[in-house]
Amino acid sequence: METSLYLPVKRFLEGLGYIVKGEIGHCDLVALRDDEPAVVVIGELKLTFNLELILQGVDRMSVGDEIWLAAQLSIKGKGRESDPRYRNLCRRLGFGLLGVSKAGYVEVLVSPTAPTPRKDPRRRSRLVDEHRRRQGDPVVGGGTRKPVMTAYRQQALACAAAMTSAPQRPRDLKRSCPDAQKILHRNVYGWFERSERGVYALTAMGRSAVAEWTPPSLAPTPDRDRMSA
Repeated sequence: METSLYLPVKRFLEGLGYIVKGEIGHCDLVALRDDEPAVVVIGELKLTFNLELILQGVDRMSVGDEIWLAAQLSIKGKGRESDPRYRNLCRRLGFGLLGVSKAGYVEVLVSPTAPTPRKDPRRRSRLVDEHRRRQGDPVVGGGTRKPVMTAYRQQALACAAAMTSAPQRPRDLKRSCPDAQKILHRNVYGWFERSERGVYALTAMGRSAVAEWTPPSLAPTPDRDRMSA
């Protein structure tokens, strides 16, 4: 029962100088200090760390100055309390997060005064770069089963499409694929192979990829070949 968490959390907040009382105004607990009556501390209790606990905290933000969420720690320490996304969400919302052991020991997982997680400039830069380099909007958001049409895959397909009629040199492909040299050399998808020094040809996997991925509008045609010659 969630009531088993009440006394450990009550003792923890009392150790911080608060007077704690349970079940006030639909809150699992409310804590005040005699010398700071204007600071209202609200605690919400759940047996497991879940979304409902977060939502209860969000609801209490309109009446509380400090919100503490508490739940029972998982036996092996692999529950939601160890998920950095869950902790970061609490940090961003300004919630304190407490884990209560079976023995009643209280562990502070996140302090309500913890700084908001910083933005990751490297990941942010990768997002911006991929967005700018990707041609059009070839992927419907929300899907996970099919490989994503990244900017890198688009360039690799451009190389492969240009090589369906004959092997090519990287410098011949630079106009449609600026990274042709790297793509052919790395051969991430196994689509290319050296036919002779400095010249690359398509593998069977490459031809299958062109057939599967390249839209008809991008597929090589005799007219386009003559125009580019």
